[in-house]
Amino acid sequence: MAGRKSKIKDMLKLGQEYLHKQGYIKNGEIIPSMAGLALYANCSRSSLYNYASSSEEFKDMLELIKARQEVELINKGLKGEFNASIAKLMLANHGYSEKQTLDHQSMGSSIIAKSKPMRIELVSPPSKGLTP
Repeated sequence: MAGRKSKIKDMLKLGQEYLHKQGYIKNGEIIPSMAGLALYANCSRSSLYNYASSSEEFKDMLELIKARQEVELINKGLKGEFNASIAKLMLANHGYSEKQTLDHQSMGSSIIAKSKPMRIELVSPPSKGLTP
């Protein structure tokens, strides 16, 4: 078990370097990610989640990576530094979505379709040469 704790400490140190000392940028990444941390630490993503299940501190580190990613996506998306479609797609992983609601009411009251019967009048054309 002592080996596992030292491995978690090592992973925590790598996670802090990756996030706080801009290891993700040095690694050529635009935003931090779980996949990026896995590559930085030379391990699998499933190993990261296993470490997180054993250590609250490491779990918090993974949550901070997600939070940093979310903030970067929002800020750089708003500044136009990121492709809007990609930012929108990635923000869906953080719970953001685009919703359209159709209001079938007008000024807060229901719209009721009222149809009036159509009235057709036949009018004879005026006669030529006759004055009324």
